[in-house]
Amino acid sequence: MEEEANQHKIDMEKVMDRERVAWMEERMRENPKLLSKAVGNKSCCIFRVPHSLVEANGKAYLPRIVSIGPYHRAQPRLNMIEEHKWRYLASLLSRTTLGLELLFKAIAPLESEARECYSETIPLDSHDFIEMMILDGCFIVELFRKVANLVPFEPGDPLVTMAWILPFFYRDFLKLENQVPFFILNHLFHVTKLPGEKSTQTLSTLALMFFNNSLQRPDEEAEKPTKGRHLLDLVRSSFIPGEEEAKPVKRVPTPTHVIHCVSKLRRAGIKITAGGGSFLQVTFRRGVIEMPALTVDDFMSSFLLNCVAFEQCYSGFSKQFTAYVTLLDCLINTYRDVEYLCDRNVIENHFGTEGEVASFVNNAGRDVAVDLDLCYLSQLFNDVHKFYRNSWHVQWASFKYTYFDTPWSFISALAALLLLILTLSQTYFAAHQYFSPQH
Repeated sequence: MEEEANQHKIDMEKVMDRERVAWMEERMRENPKLLSKAVGNKSCCIFRVPHSLVEANGKAYLPRIVSIGPYHRAQPRLNMIEEHKWRYLASLLSRTTLGLELLFKAIAPLESEARECYSETIPLDSHDFIEMMILDGCFIVELFRKVANLVPFEPGDPLVTMAWILPFFYRDFLKLENQVPFFILNHLFHVTKLPGEKSTQTLSTLALMFFNNSLQRPDEEAEKPTKGRHLLDLVRSSFIPGEEEAKPVKRVPTPTHVIHCVSKLRRAGIKITAGGGSFLQVTFRRGVIEMPALTVDDFMSSFLLNCVAFEQCYSGFSKQFTAYVTLLDCLINTYRDVEYLCDRNVIENHFGTEGEVASFVNNAGRDVAVDLDLCYLSQLFNDVHKFYRNSWHVQWASFKYTYFDTPWSFISALAALLLLILTLSQTYFAAHQYFSPQH
């Protein structure tokens, strides 16, 4: 027995390599790099999109022509716009008495705070990191000024003369992985501001004016958030009233976390109509779901997906976009559901076929975590569920849907009723003639 113990001890000594043990101890002391400890802080707001969402929605989270920030930096396919960033930086500096040294001195104190905004440890030294913040930040600020006509475009500037480039900027600037902190942009905006510029034009205002060109909404329809963690968060917040974002959401227990699709709701007598205001403002009253119109196109599809990804990663506020996409996923099962919503002016389809819109919505709601007991649509889910479970509503609505939904179904039902009346009349007179006394 003692010999076996000694043999086991010898074997363990062979297995326990000192270098291996030292390596394991070193790994235990290392901080995570791909998902840093800073992720739990409110300051961390720029994330890699979870792989489960990337699998569902493909390249919706990748920049197409321009890299902003560190995650997609130095990718060859994005080099075309990278060259123009330096041209825009030179254009900006030419209008001011600033030099590169002064810009470095202005941004250097913010480096540590900026690094904490990213969920990954950024493998750049201080000079490269600050250079990236200045180059990308000044490019965005200068482009906003030019589009707002505060600064003229250079004659023949290809970024504006080629019609396809600006629409890609609208989308790429609102990708979750393609962000720089908003306080960096705001600092660069104020440092490079000329004395003659309008004092009322804030960077938030210029940014919303820029993106409203693609959102196709007047500037006055947007909420005016004064804060944003980055551009995606700023535009996202412009759809949410400030008090709604700030106030805590009360937990409302819901008996079900599913609303039936449009086809089933119609059979239960529930109608869906278009309303006004932000598309997030969905209401339910007296058997009618009122949904403000949503334009589904390449920009809005990308914007929705990245807002949902942001809300999935950042825990600092309620998840309005996630709840809204979950509602759409419940309502839409097939292309017929999309057809009905288009007919009711709830969806304006510039995306593709009705089937493609249905696939997009279903993928957008896949693998998304949302607590429906603790979201702004909790009461709506409850009210729709109660109305749907009312048997009288369902039976009467199903009868109307089956026989009176279209003129042809009504004509068929009327013809069947007349045929039944004639058959009963014929049977009655035949029986009456047989049983009545002979005269």
